[in-house]
Amino acid sequence: MTLEQELKQERFTNEYEKMVVNILFTSSWLANLNASRLKPFGLTPEQYNVLRILRGSHPQPMMLAEITCRMIDRNSNATRLVEKLRQKGFVKREICENNRRQVDISIVEPGLKILQEIDNSRDQWLENLKTISKSEVEELNNVLDKLRG
Repeated sequence: MTLEQELKQERFTNEYEKMVVNILFTSSWLANLNASRLKPFGLTPEQYNVLRILRGSHPQPMMLAEITCRMIDRNSNATRLVEKLRQKGFVKREICENNRRQVDISIVEPGLKILQEIDNSRDQWLENLKTISKSEVEELNNVLDKLRG
């Protein structure tokens, strides 16, 4: 279905305007798919993003500022996200021994385990996106990188 059909809009002012609306619309569609995928695990996409970042540095802890600068949505409240994940038993926060003002954040075993469970369902989830070829995916990634400059 075309963007015009999806939005019940006959035309756009120009192709650049259509591109922006298309990216925003598609982003929302993907975000909803992702949220639905993570809901059975009791995670939001933002919490999942934090867990993946922490797994990437595991076993080294990270500071909150490091996590924030690696997040997909940098406007998310990382402090609140980390606290929710701590309450769920997926991460721990510890005062750094060398710098008492620094808080180290680490993923713990239950966090690693839930990520593994989500990873096990990844191929099934990605099937939803295989309506385009691998070469089209590569080209799309190149175009999006180029757009961001």
